[in-house]
Amino acid sequence: MKKRVTSLLLAAVASLTLHAQANSLPRLSPRPHTVAGTTTPSQSLNGTWNFRTPTTAPTPIEVPGEWTMQGFHVGEGETATYTTTFDLPADWQGQRIKIRFDGVSSHATVRVNDQEIGQHEGSMVPFEFDITGAVHSGSNTLSVDVQALTVSDRLSCLSQYAAHTVGGLLRKVTLFALPQTNIASLDLRTTLDKSYRNATLEAIAEVACENGTSQPATLEYELQDRDGRTVATARQTVNGSTASTRLTVRNAHLWNPESPYLYTLTTRLKVDGKSVQENRQRVGLRQVEVRGNQLFVNGRPVKLHGVNHHEVHPLRGRSLTPELCRRDAEIFKAGNCNYIRTSHYPASEEFLDACDELGLFVECEAALCWIQHGASPIWGKWNYQDEQYLPFMLRANVDNILAGRRHPSIILWSMGNESYWSPLWQQVRDSVKSLDPTRPFSFHDQCWGGYNNGGNQADIWNYHYPWLSAVAACDTMSRPVLFGEYAHLSCYNRTELATDPGIRAAFGQPLVQLYDTMYYHPGCLGGALWSGIDDTFHLPDGRIVGYGPWGPIDGWRRPKPEYTAMKRAYTPFRIVAQQRTPEGIELTVENRYDFTDFDQITIEAGQPDGALQPITSDIPARGKGKIVIPATPDQSIYLRVTGPQGHVCAEELFAAETPAAAAPSRSVRWSSNETPGALTITGTADNGTPYTVVFSKTTGLMTKAAAGTTALLLQGPAFSLVPMNADNGDKPHVANETYQNELYPKKSYPSLVLYATAFSHNTTADGEVRVDTELAYLGGDKGKVSYRFQPDGRIEVSYEITAAKEVDPRQYGLVLQLPRTMETLNWDRKAEFTVYPDDDIARPKGTARLNARKQYEVEAWREIPQGAWKDDANTMGSVDFRSTRTGILTASLTDGNGHGIALIGDGSQALRCWQQDGCIQMLVADYNNGGSEPFYSSPFTDGRIRIKQGDTLKGKLTFQLQ
Repeated sequence: MKKRVTSLLLAAVASLTLHAQANSLPRLSPRPHTVAGTTTPSQSLNGTWNFRTPTTAPTPIEVPGEWTMQGFHVGEGETATYTTTFDLPADWQGQRIKIRFDGVSSHATVRVNDQEIGQHEGSMVPFEFDITGAVHSGSNTLSVDVQALTVSDRLSCLSQYAAHTVGGLLRKVTLFALPQTNIASLDLRTTLDKSYRNATLEAIAEVACENGTSQPATLEYELQDRDGRTVATARQTVNGSTASTRLTVRNAHLWNPESPYLYTLTTRLKVDGKSVQENRQRVGLRQVEVRGNQLFVNGRPVKLHGVNHHEVHPLRGRSLTPELCRRDAEIFKAGNCNYIRTSHYPASEEFLDACDELGLFVECEAALCWIQHGASPIWGKWNYQDEQYLPFMLRANVDNILAGRRHPSIILWSMGNESYWSPLWQQVRDSVKSLDPTRPFSFHDQCWGGYNNGGNQADIWNYHYPWLSAVAACDTMSRPVLFGEYAHLSCYNRTELATDPGIRAAFGQPLVQLYDTMYYHPGCLGGALWSGIDDTFHLPDGRIVGYGPWGPIDGWRRPKPEYTAMKRAYTPFRIVAQQRTPEGIELTVENRYDFTDFDQITIEAGQPDGALQPITSDIPARGKGKIVIPATPDQSIYLRVTGPQGHVCAEELFAAETPAAAAPSRSVRWSSNETPGALTITGTADNGTPYTVVFSKTTGLMTKAAAGTTALLLQGPAFSLVPMNADNGDKPHVANETYQNELYPKKSYPSLVLYATAFSHNTTADGEVRVDTELAYLGGDKGKVSYRFQPDGRIEVSYEITAAKEVDPRQYGLVLQLPRTMETLNWDRKAEFTVYPDDDIARPKGTARLNARKQYEVEAWREIPQGAWKDDANTMGSVDFRSTRTGILTASLTDGNGHGIALIGDGSQALRCWQQDGCIQMLVADYNNGGSEPFYSSPFTDGRIRIKQGDTLKGKLTFQLQ
């Protein structure tokens, strides 16, 4: 079997890479730092090229970049041609000339000066050709024929995932020179001794003599630390094409995501005693092992907590700049992530370099997705066990490993995403395992139950979208279980999200609960949120396509509420208990770092407006202990924790133990006047302000509330039930790629009162005016609504509604309709966390403005936002204004003069305000949940209820006119 696997691999290499030598892997040369006789041994070919299709004349196009995102259309089966020229440096004469493409989607034929050099099938991976025999001094012409939607695209679902054709030269193009005898490959493998203090770095180099003449050659290695000190050297004569040598590093600085220490390795190739080539690369010393059902790095068990990462930008698509690649790594590192899964294709070199430097574990995934999975319809036609696909599956994994194995950040290779295991996958595993025996392999199917459980033989098991009670099952498994996708952000309930972005704030507390459970079960390796960045593409033709807003950050790299939640859930400084003592605030804290003791971080505390003082702790990594912060009972204390790399990883505000302040009230003298059709209640406040409230005796509803001549209320409070709404745009689709549909926010109205079956009022001895109604609603619901106008100025409304039919509610409560002038919302709420960013919609206190705007699409097409995510807006108002907020203590909707409605809550209700039909709606919900997203299960779904026929719904609302 092994011989047959090797034959298939080599056949795939030979057929797909015409330049490859017989019986060899595809070559991917380490790019040189210096080459003897050359001033600069490499040059970038990025920039403006010419581009033509079968039906268009040559037109300028930017490389790298997607052709679709630049306004070009190339149909399936058609070929687009890129052309550019380059000047060969005079001092490159006599050298071997190589060209490297870091990613072409999805089939490339390369020609130099009209001579075909080679072909490559497969996107998002680098490949290299030798063009020495085709170039000449002076100007040369380079052309690349590109086809998209070829077999590798179908196997990877690259274009399907992006909901548009992903075609073109997606990543950088580089030309470089090598000496005739050169370093063809260099593989580095680290082994640590039993004490995990000393490291052996094995360098496995292949030296190629490309002019056909074997010459005596020597490889010299020099390893330097951060300060430039030489810590290890080695020298070896190359007797054959491959040479292996070892460098020993005493008391090594080991690479890990909390201390991503990088050495610099210089490799010199000498021929006849003269240096002809020098390479330099950063090296991280670390060792990865699977023991039982846990994963160990440098001898320590690790817990992965991070995100899935698509390379995406609304205007650039799947072709990112180096700056964006680094920015992504910085954002997730600052969000307390230690792990990135490169869904569903290998990451760019620039992103991996950033992960090496900043400290992020990476699971690097081959570009294979949904093989024998319903999300890819092609498997209704193709046979997933047909061996004609094996060469492509092999090549996708081989290219991934050869491109990424130099990066210490990569600790796992993923063979593919959500596919059904088969003998083909087994052959892929057996073959590529020998390419890198230092890292485990994962495969993303379901390790128990589930839709695509094929009994895989990978080193790491996977489960996607677990529910809370399923986490414990990981401890019963013989291999580590990774939740390769979990806690899916709200995405497919697109109408709900357009209506109420506050759904996103409901993500946080369940995530903390779920990740806590994952942390406590050793067999659970951790997981990656789905997903990292909103997957949206603003096509030049006016459409917005893609899977949509499923990231903690949006496509413009702005944090959303889930980013705050993620940072909180993944904090390494986890407070599990707290109490006030005579000495101060005593915290029981878990150190959730895998490698860092608390004496290596900065803990500071003090009064919020004062100087912070250092707090010492020596709780070890993966340990638990107590920390005492000096404080008196009447002091509020702010705590800030900064990790070893300078990121603030935890913040907390401990409020002073002070009696709750009484809600503001004022004296109002109420009186009533009844006519055959209406009841008018008037009141005069102690400041002289006159109030008028009018009820319709026919419907039992308020039809007016005013302060003097200023209208404060147009109708209500009236009972309203907002049903769950899983509408995602209703376009015929496979796998939910419907973001391009015209999605609009959903209006909601109070239940329609047909008439009041009973209406009465009276005034009590202490001056309270009471109004009691019994109502009949359209659809058969019946209700009792009571109003209490209290002498302290409060108006209390309570209700009991008997349901006539079954319904799944998203929210229910009382809704008030206010004049359009009520554009300013203020609130104070009982928040899930004590510290939020100032621009987070879930902040405990804040002010939001309506700032509504008309918008054709669900988001503004190709409009680069200038403000925070909370400031985006549609016809219902800004995100900040129209988002539901839970735990309301007080809130108000006011006009420019401070007139309006002021709510008085107890922390049990939610509030949502929006513009609709020329008015402002204010819903005070006694029931609220996080929406209809189907892929985030328990504990996110724990609050959902179903109302049955005959159920009684109760609630109340307390407010003041002002």
